[in-house]
Amino acid sequence: MHEVIYTKHAPEPIGPYSQAILAGNTLYVSGQIPINPETTQLIKSSIEEETHQVMKNIAAILKEAGADFSNVVKCGIFVKDMGDFAKVNEVYGQYFLDNPPARETVEVSALPKNVNVEISCIAYIA
Repeated sequence: MHEVIYTKHAPEPIGPYSQAILAGNTLYVSGQIPINPETTQLIKSSIEEETHQVMKNIAAILKEAGADFSNVVKCGIFVKDMGDFAKVNEVYGQYFLDNPPARETVEVSALPKNVNVEISCIAYIA
């Protein structure tokens, strides 16, 4: 059994997927891009602002599932330019102050809506 997790405080899915799925005690959060859920507009001002919006979207989904960043055990980061890695990493690190999760960061040729960063995660719900 699994449960679809949905919140209006994160962007609407732009395809046939859920914001997150809770399967047992494991929460799978779909890749989030820098869309402001209140305005539905893309944030494209800087890679730092894009990354903050992505992390805010993830936070809203985690909260809906009764979790927060301390529950995250794995993240996947996808960037269009590995030259942005240090800036993305700086912002990302602000959300994981203690015991950061496992993760990978991968440069890709394109992302949905031509954004510069997308992040997904897996969390454990106790």
